[in-house]
Amino acid sequence: MQVDVWSDVVCPWCYIGKRQLEAALASFGHGGEVEVTWRSYELDPRAPARREGDLVDLLAKKYGMSTDQARAANERITGVASGLGLDYRLEQAKPGNSFDAHRLVHLAGAHGLGDAMKERLFEAYFTDGLPIGDTDTLVALGIEVGLPEGEVRDTLAGDAFADDVRADERQAGNLGITGVPFFVVDGTYGISGAQPAEVLVEVLERAWSDAHPLVVTGGPADGTSCSDDGCVA
Repeated sequence: MQVDVWSDVVCPWCYIGKRQLEAALASFGHGGEVEVTWRSYELDPRAPARREGDLVDLLAKKYGMSTDQARAANERITGVASGLGLDYRLEQAKPGNSFDAHRLVHLAGAHGLGDAMKERLFEAYFTDGLPIGDTDTLVALGIEVGLPEGEVRDTLAGDAFADDVRADERQAGNLGITGVPFFVVDGTYGISGAQPAEVLVEVLERAWSDAHPLVVTGGPADGTSCSDDGCVA
């Protein structure tokens, strides 16, 4: 079964959504048969490689709220993340453009390391305070998860996987996705937002049942079972 996840590495709810999906797959009876593919989505495609200001200032400006309101919002989401074992340190996050980070995830996916790369980028941004729009930082992170250094450098120096990122974003537009995380299960069921693991499990089970309908043989007429009308002896 296929699960496609549109997300951005600078989206705090996307990291939370990743943990919720992992919990769902762990409790889903066929979790080992689910393939997860990370799809690209940029919350701010026009962002510079490194944006000035911290997340509190940016949040306040974007949504027209006060600094105190923005700080309180960050504290709330930090608490949600903490409940899932994530250590958010939003005060030291370094906002910036995520396009190259998405290209790096595609390169990692070609090596079977897409999930590991996505995880490391989330951690780098939300916990370590690393600038994920910085090329040297991305090179170091790619090497850390096991990607060949030469391929990482060549990818980031050129335009490799740029078309893949744009294709993901076009597909998101075609699907009507306007926010992330967004999960698509077997190309049929869409789930918007970092929903609880229980909600994700329900959708996974529904999609699995659709793809694996029960085939029944025998029945009351053959005298081996009972129905509401009684038993055939």
